[in-house]
Amino acid sequence: MVEPVKQALNRANGRRTSKTPNPPDYDPLDLSSKMEYALIALLELATQTEKQPPLTIGGITAKHGIPDRYLEHILTILRHGGMVQSQRGLRGGYVLAREPWQISLLEVLALMDGARKVREQTPASTSERETIYAFWQQANTVSQTFLGNCTLQDLCQQLSERRQKSPMYYI
Repeated sequence: MVEPVKQALNRANGRRTSKTPNPPDYDPLDLSSKMEYALIALLELATQTEKQPPLTIGGITAKHGIPDRYLEHILTILRHGGMVQSQRGLRGGYVLAREPWQISLLEVLALMDGARKVREQTPASTSERETIYAFWQQANTVSQTFLGNCTLQDLCQQLSERRQKSPMYYI
C-alpha cells in the first residue's frame, strides 16, 4: 500500500481527521443494485451442492425479491463473462462455470458496472491538480487491489460465519 494512503487510513481508523463529520449518506465505493444482485445470485450458485439441480431465476427471485427480468439480464452478463453456465430443459437453470475461489470481486464489478472512464488531467495542469490526481489514483489502486484479492469464496465463508452466529429456530 502506498505510504500516504496508509497514513490516511490509520488516521481515519484512529480519530477524525477534521472537525466536519462525514456526510451520513456518502459512500465513495458505491454498491450498485446490479452489482448487489449479481453477488447474491453468485452466492446462491456457489452454495449449491453438485447433487442439487441447477438454480432457476424463479428460485432466486422468490428468495431475494429481485425482479425476474433484471436477474435474467444480470445472469446473461455473467454467462457471457464466463462466470455462470445455463442449462436448458426441464431440470435446467444456472450453475457456476468456475470455482468460487477463481472469481474475484473486481472481475464481477468490472463485468457488472463496466469499465470506468479515467478522467484525464487538463492541459493547464498545476502542481495542486497533479497532487490531487496522484493521491486519488493511489486510493483507486488500493480499492482495486483489495477487490482483486477478494473472491466469491471469501464471501461464501463470511456468509457461512454469519449464519452460524445467528442460527434460525423453527417451531
